Amino acid sequence: MERAREHGDTGQRPPESGTDLELLVHGVGGTTPEEMLGDPRTVRVSGDETAAVHRREADAGADAERNPRDRGGPVPEAYVWCNLTSGNAARALWLLLLPFMVVNLAHWMRPTTTGRPRTVRLYGLIVRLLGLTLTVLLVAAACEVALDLGAWQCAGTRACAERHSWLGFLSPAVSDQGWWSEPGRRLAVASLVPTALTGLLWYLSHRTWSAYESQQPISRPAEPDEEPHRTALDSPGFWYGRRLVARLRAAHTAAGFLTVAAAPATAARYDSRHGSVELEVLGRLLCATLLVGGLVVVGVVCRRGRTENRLDRTLDRALVRRLPAGALVLLSVTAVYAGWSRPGWRSADRLPGDTTFGALALAQGVLVVALGVVAHVLHRTHPDTRTAMRGLAGPAVAMLACALGGVMSGGVAQRVADWLDGTRHIMAGPPVLLTWQASTIPPLLLVLLVVVGRLARRTAVLRRAGTAAVELAHQGEPEDEARTRRIAGTRAMAALTDRAPLVVAVMSASTLLLGALALVGAFAGHDTPEGAARGSHAFVRGAAETAQALGSWLIGIGFLLFVTWGRRAYKDASARRTIGILWDVGTFWPRAAHPFAPPCYAERAVPDLSWRMATWTEATGGRLVLSGHSQGSVLAAAAAWQLEPSVRRRVALLTYGSPLERLYGRWFPAYFGPAALSSLHREVACWRNLYRLTDPIGGPIRLPGDCGPQVDRAPLRDPLAYGRTAEHPLPAPILGHGDYQADPAFAEERERLLSRLRPGLPGPRPAGPGTEAGSAGQGSSGKSSG
Repeated sequence: MERAREHGDTGQRPPESGTDLELLVHGVGGTTPEEMLGDPRTVRVSGDETAAVHRREADAGADAERNPRDRGGPVPEAYVWCNLTSGNAARALWLLLLPFMVVNLAHWMRPTTTGRPRTVRLYGLIVRLLGLTLTVLLVAAACEVALDLGAWQCAGTRACAERHSWLGFLSPAVSDQGWWSEPGRRLAVASLVPTALTGLLWYLSHRTWSAYESQQPISRPAEPDEEPHRTALDSPGFWYGRRLVARLRAAHTAAGFLTVAAAPATAARYDSRHGSVELEVLGRLLCATLLVGGLVVVGVVCRRGRTENRLDRTLDRALVRRLPAGALVLLSVTAVYAGWSRPGWRSADRLPGDTTFGALALAQGVLVVALGVVAHVLHRTHPDTRTAMRGLAGPAVAMLACALGGVMSGGVAQRVADWLDGTRHIMAGPPVLLTWQASTIPPLLLVLLVVVGRLARRTAVLRRAGTAAVELAHQGEPEDEARTRRIAGTRAMAALTDRAPLVVAVMSASTLLLGALALVGAFAGHDTPEGAARGSHAFVRGAAETAQALGSWLIGIGFLLFVTWGRRAYKDASARRTIGILWDVGTFWPRAAHPFAPPCYAERAVPDLSWRMATWTEATGGRLVLSGHSQGSVLAAAAAWQLEPSVRRRVALLTYGSPLERLYGRWFPAYFGPAALSSLHREVACWRNLYRLTDPIGGPIRLPGDCGPQVDRAPLRDPLAYGRTAEHPLPAPILGHGDYQADPAFAEERERLLSRLRPGLPGPRPAGPGTEAGSAGQGSSGKSSG
């Protein structure tokens, strides 16, 4: 009772109905309610076709039963949310938004810290600016393909235009000086392609914004700020990013339109030398307006970040509407200006794409380095040995996002150039910088090969050590060498997850170094690495030629793989589910850095769960076990943080195969670090966590101090039986990350949690010192709802 009074619990509760409820939340990949509930007859209790709560048909009216304890267990409910990420076939196209999703992840990888609010805001600002550069890069790549390669180079070359008859009306040589054949008019027509792409991104972002970010979380009264170790995940406005995403969407859409307008504005270069005075003045005025528009966009991105401490329902309607509209009007004026008749203007060489892509690459490199400095400062103020890459995970992931954007932009430009030109070399081709960047892919793959070799060696060592551990654990049983090696190998492969920071660190550092070398080589006056290696040793020349040829081929293949995988997922439900698993992991976080990223499903799922738990406990006064597997355990924890303290202390948490500490705690320490998980452990009624050594995703919670043994049960046996036994006459499978409910420990721990929620009843006695429950289960019973 003293603990309840400390937290402000008055002891007034709804009448006890005796109902036990287990709210099941599935993990990545999704499933069906029939599979979750183990019954082919299920009914939807609440929700829609996108996400809903289901029960068995026989349990539809279980809340009204007088003695539901006679059922022999809690009433199971299944929350199915897989359609939020992989239900619609059109969502396969989200694969092309992968760089945007990755840079958005970097925003949430901020190291944990105490104080330094300005440094924290600076971290978010830099990531938002990186997201803006990726939008400009994508639109610039579309401009390179449509305006430079298509309208400027191919249509301006007779041999290329004759090979592609659909460009004939734009070619001055083929169409006999038709109205559309002037360079400025060609650029104006071709600008419709990147304009349509920008409009499509705006439309997709707006549609998903209406469906996801506009879902209001459960309202609850303000909580006292003196509660120690609070986390941002319990803030009222954390899962409601409606205002920020709308602002960022307006800014990024305007940036896309301004990027498109910059290409036709190249007519000002001709007018400054050969045009009339009126056109020269108009061109200078348009260029100045484009510059001012760009500064306004940057200012909007820099001005405001997320609002989490309160539920911000306002919307900057004037900004959201006028900024993209103004940029579109400016684009239209620029297209009309470029289409003005200039009889002496001829297209030659290529548009100034090297300057654009070079400036973007330089800006991204500087921003990534600056982000690394800020992350290091934050981590140094509150160091944590479990944090991935010593706090530099965010900058490393941001660097990989820029690399993905470079591969996609360079790949599409290279493939289109090869398609238009073939082997004739009648076109100037894509910008020089893209050729240099493509040449860095082979050495980057060599670095990756070295890392993979090191991981393979590490796995072999762990497998040999694990073989001895498996033999020791099964002494006295008939020996099976193949079975032992299989178990040890599974454990060794599962341990590779903990080596992921090494792979990300090496790849991001190599990408930054090779990208800097490509930037220097491109602007040193060398068109290709092969040209830069002339006069060098034969080995150096051969390596440069190989890197250039192989890189050009690989970057095109990489883009084709993106397109092919997306097309296959569009038609194939199984492939779409595989991509859905990627989104399950990557789109848990709100769109704080990039509005064109795939939407955050948690902004729908977390309010769903918190509303269901709050309304059910208020209506029945029953006991509730929130049972989450894998990514479902992350959703469960986030939903528990959103409850009122009085409701939170009436909920037990059962997690299994959970990445809460192993992945989220290490990669997102500011939100799932030791302090945050410890606060959750103190605030819920009780918490137990199950994991296996063969699980590559789930792991222990590792709470500091005396909290750890109370949450984590000893690792479950996997397989359940080493050889054939009376209970397992057939060989038991190695379960790894799945089917935790098949283990008897699952039902045992669930009953233990329910017993601690029953007022006045002692918890079950430990099974004995020789069992896995042991004192760990007794430690869990030290917490109750008051």
